[in-house]
Amino acid sequence: MTMRHLVTNYLEDHDIRTISASRREEVPGLLARNTPDLVVLDLRLGQEDGLDLLREIRAQSDVPVIITTGHRRDEVDRVVGLELGADDYLTKPFGLRELLARIKAVLRRREAAPSAAQRDAEKGRWRFGSWQVDRRLRRLTNAAGEPISLTKGEYALLMAFLDAPQRPLSREYLLQATRVHEDIFDRSIDVQVLRLRRKLETDSSAPSIIRTERGVGYVFTLPVERL
Repeated sequence: MTMRHLVTNYLEDHDIRTISASRREEVPGLLARNTPDLVVLDLRLGQEDGLDLLREIRAQSDVPVIITTGHRRDEVDRVVGLELGADDYLTKPFGLRELLARIKAVLRRREAAPSAAQRDAEKGRWRFGSWQVDRRLRRLTNAAGEPISLTKGEYALLMAFLDAPQRPLSREYLLQATRVHEDIFDRSIDVQVLRLRRKLETDSSAPSIIRTERGVGYVFTLPVERL
């Protein structure tokens, strides 16, 4: 029995309805017809480069994605996958119980994300650098006045930074500030930071707005003005 069938059978045994694909060309149709709650993506799907498929998924959907990486280039694949918007990763070989736990954790994060926005008590417009945020409309605009799309998680993280600009913030603080906690892995914040950097930074590989504070967490470097 292939690993794909082992995973499918295990998840079905734990009351998670699954569909699977063995070839890359099957995936877009399956996603369009079924609108899944989560995707587990093997980056070596059918000998193809799964990173290209991840790009395609992210261009069309905000569905949570857990990537699995093999033995070759797994460090590179992992980092690039997170930068492209994967929500979590597992390195082979992995246990089926761990995969199930990761799936449940990612789905809990997705369910919890709206509550942070709902509890966003303070409304108004804020400016940082050439950016503006309208908290009443939950809208981010760039220097040209163009709206920049943010996921609920990215928006919650941005609000946490704007509430405490130019201060080093630990991952634990950010987990609490975005209402994502309990058994969520610290790297879930790292994933959100990577995504937010892609929206805000001129060069996300050399960030200047959201800077990493080694051994602490992150600092939002720009002053914030409330309009």
